[in-house]
Amino acid sequence: MTQIIDQFADISGQYDAAFVDLWGCMHNGITALPDAVTAMQKYRASGGIVVLVTNSPRPWDSVAHQINGLGVPDDAWDAIATSGDSARAAMFRGIVGEKIWFMGESPRDDDFFKPLKIIDDPVNIQKVPLEEAEGIVCCGPFDPLADVDVNRPEFLYAKQKGLKLLCANPDIIVDRGEVREWCAGALAALYTEMGGESLYFGKPHPPIYDLARRRLAALMHAPSDPRIMAIGDGVGTDILGGMQEDIDTLFISGGLAAKETKTDHQPDPAALKAYLDGAQTTATYTIGQLR
Repeated sequence: MTQIIDQFADISGQYDAAFVDLWGCMHNGITALPDAVTAMQKYRASGGIVVLVTNSPRPWDSVAHQINGLGVPDDAWDAIATSGDSARAAMFRGIVGEKIWFMGESPRDDDFFKPLKIIDDPVNIQKVPLEEAEGIVCCGPFDPLADVDVNRPEFLYAKQKGLKLLCANPDIIVDRGEVREWCAGALAALYTEMGGESLYFGKPHPPIYDLARRRLAALMHAPSDPRIMAIGDGVGTDILGGMQEDIDTLFISGGLAAKETKTDHQPDPAALKAYLDGAQTTATYTIGQLR
């Protein structure tokens, strides 16, 4: 049974580091959430390490620039691990071939193809029409407001060709302010449902946690077995990922599940239990908003 807490400081002293989701926790896609920023600043001031672990398909430095523009200051975090960086490493190793059909929004997602210096002898990635492709790289839908079923004809063709789909962002949906948008994870789920093969590198899958742990180890003087808390508003990504990594979790009920958990300042306990039971997940702690 999850424990509802009033503020992160109530439990933060138990943990050396926090793996913190961005969208829905630190910002809403339009602006920073001031209470969350303050909570992370105080946690860092007390000696905690904040690694922002995000399913953004962008490189970490691009995410740093983006969130700074939204009002999340540099002193609220120590490092960033993105599903984009995990997926880019796999792409440049040739996991879906050299000739790829790209799904995403240009120029917003163009940074995904920036050279990655940590890969020795990277493959020569070329964007080509679907008919010439050896694989698919998906950073998101062409139109995040359109129903994902519009992609069925292309996916049927791709499946028949045996193309693998590299999913750079396993999130299904996000809320940009009051507007709900589809993410790459929804496309990958559709492709898998149709019989295609989708490859994932963000939460809740292991590659991004390996990256986050390496980023954390680089910041610790004596990295042995740090006590880590995973924080997020996605039960199928942040919370499930934390469970699979065997680390404690803090569920932000006022994000994607605000309606289902009847969260105003705090969630309704009965609605929260029903939601978590329905998702077949459990969180160590729950709070309405990160503060």
